[in-house]
Amino acid sequence: MSEKQQPLVTILTPVYNGEKYLAECIESVLAQTYQNFEYIIVNNCSKDGTLAIAQEYAKKDKRIRVHDNTDFLAVIANHNLAFTLMSPQARYCKVVSGDDWIFPDCIERMVEFSEANPSAGFVGCYQLSGDHVLWQGLKYPNGLISGKEMCRRVLLENDPKFGFGSPTSLMYRADLVRENKEFYPDASPHADTSACFRDLRMSDFGFVYQVLSFERTHEETQSYASAQLNRYTSAYLNDVIRYGQYYLDPVELKQKTKQVLDGYYRFLAINYFIEFKKSDFWDYHKGRLRELGYPLKTSALYKAGLATLGRKVLNPVETMRKLVRRKAPKAKGAAKSAPPNLAAIKR
Repeated sequence: MSEKQQPLVTILTPVYNGEKYLAECIESVLAQTYQNFEYIIVNNCSKDGTLAIAQEYAKKDKRIRVHDNTDFLAVIANHNLAFTLMSPQARYCKVVSGDDWIFPDCIERMVEFSEANPSAGFVGCYQLSGDHVLWQGLKYPNGLISGKEMCRRVLLENDPKFGFGSPTSLMYRADLVRENKEFYPDASPHADTSACFRDLRMSDFGFVYQVLSFERTHEETQSYASAQLNRYTSAYLNDVIRYGQYYLDPVELKQKTKQVLDGYYRFLAINYFIEFKKSDFWDYHKGRLRELGYPLKTSALYKAGLATLGRKVLNPVETMRKLVRRKAPKAKGAAKSAPPNLAAIKR
């Protein structure tokens, strides 16, 4: 496909304080074998050298445009702003997170697949995350899966290696992005997954069986912060409640909701009876459960705690160590960071 025949691709990098890795990210975009793209870098009021780095590259390549926010936005709001800057002529949209990068043939391979499979609203690929390859589980060589089948598998299989992918590993058909005022439909750090559940009702999912993207793992990423607080479970419960009805029958949906809630309570029980979490941890999870229509119940927490502690008896030495660590701060009067009175988730 000659450059004149290539459809326009909008590549977006929403970024905040990304000076450490941004140049590598930009270089990976400029190294693409595919040439017909616009590259929009959205600086979210960074306090480091992010803006200067982006502007320096923009001076050298006319395909790069830098948008400098006047006001700081939350992570998902900044991504949704970036989507609105996409050219009306763009046929595809690709996010590359500021601390990630893509391999030279990433855009070419994804566009090639999308052009051959116009029903695919989302196209994914293997992603190198540190030294692990993510998003395995699809059956080669079948690269086109119905949206309903894909969502059912994500909801029902509970395979940690299998999923839609991350923004850096996915490409979106631009028409899908334009159909929604906010392409990422909620404020959760995992709203990109929610977008897949929402829009795969109307499109298929495509997959290129190559490692085309790289995810950097470090403690400054939004994903790391989400894992520390475990925002994943509440975000997943939200998706099950909101979108499960489109992919599961009533019995499956009821069973899936109970399964996710039970797992959530087991996680909370460990952090109540064994670990020692501060009040902000409990404020977050109590608030999320209330928002989702399942207020935290003390009885359910204790029931989960008994079942979980029963398993912990199999490792009594470690359990006692954790219990001692939990009691020690309380004995020193650290009331402000104790769990609440239960009777009353990249940037």
